[in-house]
Amino acid sequence: MTDRIESTLRRLGERMPERISRPGDRSYDAATAIWAQPVGRMPRAVAHCRTAEDVQSAIRAARDCDLPLSVRGGGHDWAGRALCDGLVIDLGGMKSVSANWENGAARIAGGARASDVVRETDPLGLAPVTGAVGAVGMAGLTLGGGYGPLIGRFDLAVDNLLAAEVVLADGRIVTAGPDSETELFWALRGGGGNFGVVTLMYYRLHALPSVRSGMLIYPFTEAGAVLGHCAEIASSAPEELTVQVGIVTAPPNGEPVVFVVPTWCGEPTEGEARVEPFLRLGTLLNGGVDRISYGASLSAFDAFVVNGRRTFMETCWLPSLDSAGVDAMIRAMATVVSPVRAIFTHEFKGAATGVPLETTAFGLRRGHVLVEILAAHADRSDEREKQHRQWALAARHAFDAIALPGGYPNLLAGGDANRTAKSYGRNAERLVRAKRRYDPDNVFWSAIPLPVTRHDRSRLDQVNA
Repeated sequence: MTDRIESTLRRLGERMPERISRPGDRSYDAATAIWAQPVGRMPRAVAHCRTAEDVQSAIRAARDCDLPLSVRGGGHDWAGRALCDGLVIDLGGMKSVSANWENGAARIAGGARASDVVRETDPLGLAPVTGAVGAVGMAGLTLGGGYGPLIGRFDLAVDNLLAAEVVLADGRIVTAGPDSETELFWALRGGGGNFGVVTLMYYRLHALPSVRSGMLIYPFTEAGAVLGHCAEIASSAPEELTVQVGIVTAPPNGEPVVFVVPTWCGEPTEGEARVEPFLRLGTLLNGGVDRISYGASLSAFDAFVVNGRRTFMETCWLPSLDSAGVDAMIRAMATVVSPVRAIFTHEFKGAATGVPLETTAFGLRRGHVLVEILAAHADRSDEREKQHRQWALAARHAFDAIALPGGYPNLLAGGDANRTAKSYGRNAERLVRAKRRYDPDNVFWSAIPLPVTRHDRSRLDQVNA
């Protein structure tokens, strides 16, 4: 079997000269240096793809010798799904972005990050719908849903996907959109990379010369009052105003602080008045809010995005951030187990709630708040890892009494088919049928979890188990 794998990889290298890397190669090291420190067996090889045809060749090679396959886009996934112990399709060389003012759309290659996109759109006074961090890959963010600061006015990221070029498990290159491969287009928008490799996206842009945004830091001792008052303001805020809040440990001493990030994306003349109340939530330790380009607003969390740490995440959905949710956040962050801990939120409101549930595979369209729980560390001892994992899980369970069923699929770990199914709600069965149709052999097993019915367990080998 080893000889067969080696001969297959050698032939792939002949089709992709100098773009197949192995352990010890500099390009291999760069491709496997993802945000969350990988654990377990590392990839046998990495295919550094530049075209859809390269991706096509890599998929066929992996299938020819039964090698596990994964796709590395932005590499910003806590569960390490970008890597596997077989062949990794690296899209890092496919970052081209072209934006067009006249048709209000961008052509985004599969490996582009949000920062690559806003670099092209900011000078045009246009903005894509992204997450809150520029380092995140646009494809992974979008295909799983895509919460972000523009959600109230311009929907989820996935709602702004106009069409996608996809390389399927059988090697075909297709375009999925409103008029072609419509079931695939539906499944991609929320079902993630479970159906093929997205090598190109056509993406809606919005006229947005600037936003008013910034990070405000308040003391942890005032967390209850600050977060409670912030939630009151947010509950009656217009669609153009979103606010992200959280508690995070801050360097150098690792003590927790409260952060608040308001973003106004409406009429510029109203921005200052709309965000001013957030400056008076308590004793402001640091930060401010300014009128800046949308791209600049994505740098607020740059200091917290550090590659190479062992990372654990948990997630849940809340109907709203009320006093019970605030209390759960405070109790969890008062328990010190890791120098890098955070609990933070994303709003789901406004325009995103008006999209009918059946329009995309994304499974929750009512107003809610997404909670992310993160523990990261550099110590790889088994005991320390156990402590970090247990803290993150306990923090999530603290919300159980008030949480909605399921959670955000982009942040879920594999192995919990019941919770995953609840995350997709009424769309779950249709997603499983799409998986059967487009990837019956479960080639793209390393993507975000999908719901798995009893009928499908044997055929799909329990997706992401």
